[in-house]
Amino acid sequence: MRRQVVQIFRERLALVMQRSHLAPAAFARSLGIDRSTLSQVLSPSHDRLLRAETLAVLSTRYGVSVDWLLGLTSQERSGADVVEQVRVEGQAGSPTDDRFLRWYAEAENAGYPIRTVPRSFPDFLKLADVIAYEYAGWPEIDTDASVRWAQERLASMRASDLSQEACLPLQGLQVFARGEAQWSALPAALRREQLRVMSETCRALYPGLRVHLYDLRHTYSAPFTVFGPQRAILYTGGLFFVFTASKHVRLLNQRFDDLIRAAVVQPADVPDVLAALARDVG
Repeated sequence: MRRQVVQIFRERLALVMQRSHLAPAAFARSLGIDRSTLSQVLSPSHDRLLRAETLAVLSTRYGVSVDWLLGLTSQERSGADVVEQVRVEGQAGSPTDDRFLRWYAEAENAGYPIRTVPRSFPDFLKLADVIAYEYAGWPEIDTDASVRWAQERLASMRASDLSQEACLPLQGLQVFARGEAQWSALPAALRREQLRVMSETCRALYPGLRVHLYDLRHTYSAPFTVFGPQRAILYTGGLFFVFTASKHVRLLNQRFDDLIRAAVVQPADVPDVLAALARDVG
C-alpha cells in the first residue's frame, strides 16, 4: 500500500515540477532540499517520500493540497480555491474494480476508518469459492486477483487495529442461506460453510470489524462506501459516483449512521445470527 502512495506522489510531484517551468535544481532549491534528494524521490527505484515540513512548503508554494499529493483525494487545491463537484466514472462493470481497490488502499494507508454498504456482503468475508461463484458472470473481473485482495485485506485486519464497519440487509443473508435469487446454484454445503466462517470472523475481529444488520421492511440503501473524511463512492451498476466534497462525504456518513440506528441486529449479536443461519441451511 505504501508503494501505491509513493507512486501517486511521484507522479503528482513530477506534474507540479513540470508546471513550475523550473529546472530540477531550481525546483529543489524552492523546496529547501538538494537536487539529489529530489532525484531520489522522483526515481522509481526508491520508495521515498518528502519530509512533512517539505510537503508543507510544496503545498503552500505551488498551491496544491498535501492530500492530493499523497493521492488521498482528487481535489488538487485546498480551501476556498476549490469548487467541489461530484465526479461520475463509467465502465464500472464491477463494484470492486481497480479504482475501488485503490481507494480502499489509500484510505487504509492513511489510517482512515472505512464504512461500507456492499452489493451483497464484503468480499473480505467471503470464501474463495463464493467469490468465484458470484463473479463468474463478470468477465471483466479478475477473480483470482479479487480472492487475493480479500485474503490480504482480512490478514491486514487480523494483524492491525484497522477499523471497518458494514451495514447489510438481514434479508440478504437469509436469501443467501436459503440459496435463492443469485445464490440458487451455490451448493448448500458451501453456503453453510460460508456462514459459519463469516460468523467466526465477525466474532474474532469485533470490535475492529462491526457489522450491522438492518431490515429491508423499514429502510433501504444502495451500495456505497465512505473512505474516511476524504472520499465516498456510490455504486449504481456501471457507474461510480465519486464524492470528495466534505459536505457530500458528511451526508453519506450521516446516511450510514441512519442505517446503524435502523439496525435490528447489532455487531455483538451478528455472529450468533450467522451461526443460526448456517445451522438452518438445508
